[in-house]
Amino acid sequence: MNRIFQRPASLLDRPTHFCPGCTHGIAHRLIAEAIDELGIRERTIGIPGVGCCVFLYHYFPIDVLEAPHGRAPACATGMKRAQPDKIIFAYQGDGDMAAIGTSEVIHAANRGENVTVFYINNSVYGMTGGQMAPTTLLGQQTTTSPYGRDFKSEGYPIRMAEMLATLEGVCYSTRVALHTPRHVNQARKAVIKALEMQNAEMGFSVVEMLSTCNTNWRVTPLEAIDMIENEMIPYYPLGVFKERTGKDFL
Repeated sequence: MNRIFQRPASLLDRPTHFCPGCTHGIAHRLIAEAIDELGIRERTIGIPGVGCCVFLYHYFPIDVLEAPHGRAPACATGMKRAQPDKIIFAYQGDGDMAAIGTSEVIHAANRGENVTVFYINNSVYGMTGGQMAPTTLLGQQTTTSPYGRDFKSEGYPIRMAEMLATLEGVCYSTRVALHTPRHVNQARKAVIKALEMQNAEMGFSVVEMLSTCNTNWRVTPLEAIDMIENEMIPYYPLGVFKERTGKDFL
């Protein structure tokens, strides 16, 4: 039998704590593959937020600093300024980055801190009980919006990749999805590019990843894949919203 896949060296062989059907594991594999491809494992430090992201240290053979809720970009800023030769990435969910951590990520991005944020958007608070998040879609039912999100009382879902792309300090802002092989391949390229741009000292980079949460969406894993395609992508379009070139940087 021919081996067509092997575990990245930067991804530990551990049982997962993620729910069956969750695409956090895919995001982890893509980051590990990028670390291997770029040969930066000994220089890389991960900074997870809370919630489903928090056990980053369990899966990667790298140094990891756990951040308080929403504060990963602030912690990444301090770590990068103290050790500018290191590759620093934050790993955050939508409740972590787009709610309590909005201030931290906006100002880190605006200052052009030379760090990378991998941002998992699954439109709910995943670990704490499926509550409505800033990214919850209009009409989507959650434990705190049982009749569906209503813009009149809860406002509209936040498009973080587009918003951050407007800031001068951002060198790269993109949104990808993790629900099909084609989209995973596209996501892999985005993860590599974001880390390459940090290595080139070009500023703040963010990769937003549309991810499933079939447990809190209360659907099967297959139905969750359909939800990304038919419900999330129409509101959160995929693509690159800002990409600074070397010429732009100079």
